[in-house]
Amino acid sequence: MKGLAARISAGELISRAEASAIASVQGGVLFHLFAAANDIREKLRQGKAELCAIINAKSGGCSEDCSYCSQSVKSRAGIPAYPLIGEDAVIEKALEAKEAGVKRFCIVTSGRKAGKRELGRIASMIGRIRDTGLLPCATLGLLKKDELAMLKESGLERYHHNLETSREFFPSLCSTHTYADKLKTIEAALATGLSVCSGGIFGTGESWHDRIEMAFVLRDLGIDSVPLNFLIPVEGTPLGKREPLHPFEALQIISLYRFILPDKQIRVCGGRRQVLGEFNSMVFMAGADCLLTGNYLTTTGTPYDEDLGLLRQYGLQPE
Repeated sequence: MKGLAARISAGELISRAEASAIASVQGGVLFHLFAAANDIREKLRQGKAELCAIINAKSGGCSEDCSYCSQSVKSRAGIPAYPLIGEDAVIEKALEAKEAGVKRFCIVTSGRKAGKRELGRIASMIGRIRDTGLLPCATLGLLKKDELAMLKESGLERYHHNLETSREFFPSLCSTHTYADKLKTIEAALATGLSVCSGGIFGTGESWHDRIEMAFVLRDLGIDSVPLNFLIPVEGTPLGKREPLHPFEALQIISLYRFILPDKQIRVCGGRRQVLGEFNSMVFMAGADCLLTGNYLTTTGTPYDEDLGLLRQYGLQPE
């Protein structure tokens, strides 16, 4: 592992066969894998660490049938549902995040895509978030190039749109939109000059092959930030009965993505607290360099001060 890590740190790209070998690691060798991923992180990310936070600005009532999501039309989870919230409420949460040391703040809305009137209101929010000194991000669904360009002109820095899994496995998770739809949105965001954050969710029944394939698509696209989410089985959703991933498997996924995407931001997001539990302190050792802090969309996350403490334990300072 050390030899492969040194080659990657020197600029080589990992092959699919080498990625498959990493995915097959078991037992005590996992700790050698984590150490090697940590070496790559330290070499190529140079002690950088970043915190981001989100706000669920429009909740529930989504027409899409994503099987992992409590906001989906298929969900019977009984989560709160509400229309787009007011601008002042968004800015209040953004300022709380900034005070806590967060660098990026993301507006997230449920649904296939934000509507025209909603986009106008969100554009105003983005401008005010930019004025606070935070970097504005947004997760607004399957937007088109002209819509993304308008948001960029308003101050949007990064657009978030997850691939979720491999092209082959995606139909097992969703039938109301396609993998091609997702790629089209990501390519439109890139074409406008926006930074793009795209990753996926793990623990839905996908294979290691699916995990590797998604990583290689992200590498080919040139994505800047890769969020890794771990399924929290929510009662009332189609995947509500699945067993959560073992913490070491989740850490192995983090390491795998560091090896495949060595110079990118590997951002551990949803499910971190629930899946990793007492092993949460190992996220950076496994190769991550970014965290989503605070609460998630409909589930509990990690308080800001706990994550800041974790960064200090590693000698890292939030950007």
